[in-house]
Amino acid sequence: MNRSELVKIVAVKLEVSQVMVNSILGEIIETIEETVADGEEVLLVGFGTFKSRLRKARKCRNPQNNEPVQVAETTIPVFKPGKKLKDRVKNLS
Repeated sequence: MNRSELVKIVAVKLEVSQVMVNSILGEIIETIEETVADGEEVLLVGFGTFKSRLRKARKCRNPQNNEPVQVAETTIPVFKPGKKLKDRVKNLS
C-alpha cells in the first residue's frame, strides 16, 4: 500500500475528503520526522515507537572489490513495533 491508497481508505472510513486526510497525514509524518531528528521519541501505544539511535563505527567490505572499508559512526532513525502490531502480524501465519 502506498500513501495515496492509504489516504483513500482512511478518507472512506472517516467520511472526509482525501485532501483533508492527505494534509493531516503529511503533518503527522513531518512532526514525527522533526521530533526524531531532535533526538526525542514518538510513542504510539500499541503501534510502536519512532526514535533515533547511534550506529557505531564499523568495518565492512566493498562488494565490488572486496576491500575493507571503515564506515563512520552515524545517527539513524529506527522504528520498534508495539505489542498490538506484533501480535496482529504474528497471527497472519
